[in-house]
Amino acid sequence: MAYWRRKLNKGLIHHSDRGSQYTSREYGQHLSVMGMQASNSRKGQCWDNAPTERFFRSLKYEYLHYEVLKGHHDAKLSVLDYLAYYNSKRPHCVLGYLSPMEFERIPLIKVS
Repeated sequence: MAYWRRKLNKGLIHHSDRGSQYTSREYGQHLSVMGMQASNSRKGQCWDNAPTERFFRSLKYEYLHYEVLKGHHDAKLSVLDYLAYYNSKRPHCVLGYLSPMEFERIPLIKVS
């Protein structure tokens, strides 16, 4: 979804763990259609996945523990609500306490 919304250039590297869904032929074909190159962690190297694991921890502890979900549809809507909050409003200390969207609006300083 991020790829289509942002209209990114071809040549991006898509990094993931070695889960079967990411190493499948079908997934590789999707990446190829989008012009992305697959990159996987080495076996036993869990540190590559730490930012993603941290996001899911935040999702569970900041949001889903307070929700009463009645089914798949409710769960999907709740996760989408959290993603909207996480990207547009939630401050991140690594980004100077800005949200990811606020941080991306800061112009890059070009070094010549």
